[in-house]
Amino acid sequence: MRLTTRTNLAARVLMFCAVNDGKVVRSSDIARACNASGNHLGHVIHQLQQHGFVETLRGRTGGLQLGLKPSEISIGKIFRVFESSVPFAECFAGDQNTCPLTAECRLRSFIERAVEAFYHELDMVTLDDLVRGNCGLESMLKLAPERLPACSKKAIENLPVA
Repeated sequence: MRLTTRTNLAARVLMFCAVNDGKVVRSSDIARACNASGNHLGHVIHQLQQHGFVETLRGRTGGLQLGLKPSEISIGKIFRVFESSVPFAECFAGDQNTCPLTAECRLRSFIERAVEAFYHELDMVTLDDLVRGNCGLESMLKLAPERLPACSKKAIENLPVA
């Protein structure tokens, strides 16, 4: 299984916003920090905004920020938004399916279950799980780097174990 570039960028955008929570960030800062094309980011940010994950602000001091708390953003939901239009295999492609085995093939049902199990696991992961106490990520994505209490030894010790 391989994720689309847009799903990957959506995760990067959300992590950048979460690390800089409470601040309006610029897409150019995200592009630079995440090694991403500004054009691709624009499409991803628009889709994140349409689904309420981020809020965008226009103007000279504009940018974007999280539209929900990091603990309210399910990674599974994000992946579904960006991956749902991409069929996992040809037999999932509706009218574009040309596989002659579709009517008798049992593989599709197993793939459906496996994909749903994948999303189920990601449904249990929040944006907060990805960024809280992640000092390395914070040092890479923080607009104004400073050591925050979130990176204290005590905060790291209290992280949930995967």
